[in-house]
Amino acid sequence: MLIAFTSYIKKEKLFAKTDTILLTVSGGIDSVVMSELFHQAGLKFGIAHCNFQLRGKESDGDENFVEALAEKYNVKFHSVAFDTSTFAKKNKLSIQVAARQLRYEWFEEIRMQFDYSFIATAHHQNDAIETVLINIVRGTGIAGLHGILPKQNKIIRPLLFTNKEQIELFAKKNKLKFREDSSNDSDKYVRNKIRHTIIPVLKEINPNLENSFTESIQNLRAVELIYKNEIDNKRKIIIREENGISTFSISELKKLAPIEPYLFEFLHPFGFNSSTIQEITDSLKSISGKQFFSATHRLIKDRDFLLVESRKPEVGSRETKKTLVKEKETKLNLGELKLTFKAQAKSPNTQLHSHNSIATIDFDKLKFPLEIRKWEKGDIFYPLGMKGKKKLSDFFIDKKLSIPEKENTWLLVSDNKIVWVIGLRMDERFKITDKTKKIYSIQQVFS
Repeated sequence: MLIAFTSYIKKEKLFAKTDTILLTVSGGIDSVVMSELFHQAGLKFGIAHCNFQLRGKESDGDENFVEALAEKYNVKFHSVAFDTSTFAKKNKLSIQVAARQLRYEWFEEIRMQFDYSFIATAHHQNDAIETVLINIVRGTGIAGLHGILPKQNKIIRPLLFTNKEQIELFAKKNKLKFREDSSNDSDKYVRNKIRHTIIPVLKEINPNLENSFTESIQNLRAVELIYKNEIDNKRKIIIREENGISTFSISELKKLAPIEPYLFEFLHPFGFNSSTIQEITDSLKSISGKQFFSATHRLIKDRDFLLVESRKPEVGSRETKKTLVKEKETKLNLGELKLTFKAQAKSPNTQLHSHNSIATIDFDKLKFPLEIRKWEKGDIFYPLGMKGKKKLSDFFIDKKLSIPEKENTWLLVSDNKIVWVIGLRMDERFKITDKTKKIYSIQQVFS
């Protein structure tokens, strides 16, 4: 087994012999065998143990056992105790998810603090099989079918070459002591149900299950590389990023067949799940305006594009309230909207700007305090350079603004009259004329 262990490390290029590895050791048979293999191979390592304080004296016993193991190998020992139950309740997580989050964050802290090259976990072939089955049951993309990867960023799994039976034989042959975790016998966890109920049935069908399944997983990993390459190539054609908004070309999306797997891969990073993908696909044939939400993002079906952006604060937050501008105000910072104000007497040398980010207004036509607010349905104004009034909604259509662009449009208002559609167009009623004596300049500042 030692030869297979060292060969696997070389084959998967997990680490160099000069690297020092942080072994995550629970005290169970898998992590104890991993520690012994590292020791027999003459590799440099330290040991880390998490006490999740979930099994009382049993948890404390595990910690003492692992500390003694580190002393046996004469390597550094790192330990931490977590109030896992409190953390889980506070963050509304299951105990398993809470424990996973706590341990991996702490492992990385230790890795960086003590200059370990990688973090090693004792996952083996049976764990990989269970993970694939769990992903299939819960629903997954192709990435969920490759199971546990041998190497992922700073995490390595040097036991994926072997299975539980071989680990038990190695422990027996080397007379290794280890701790039994009583929670492994409970079927209240999904993984344990699969381990105790489904895997035995599959092994009846195929006694060589671990090797067959591992070979299939390796084949799927190769297919996934081809699949990801295709997804990345199409992503470059279809999606562009601008001002915090991801824009998907609907015309290019419609060229894909089948479209659903592409959309799943494009949208999964934004928190959208497979159950929403079909609804989004169906929306491509409908009129603009339909919206979809994940926990973190909003997707809008616009005329020619799907637009994805981070979810904005709810109505009533600071960013959506109306703000007053007093006569002597010189600047305003309202989230992403930043304005400067300046009043000056008109003179022959006064320079008038025509840029959309600057408004030069007849001061005497204003009634203070001015108001800055988001646009509302029914708003009208008199666009500069045009005769007559126009609905702001029609003006937006003419400008071909997307829904997020409309929502992010601010107005400068005086006495319930729109003075400036900020960044887009001034109102004809407030323009500078020959009779103007004082000019009020407002500039939109971008940082």
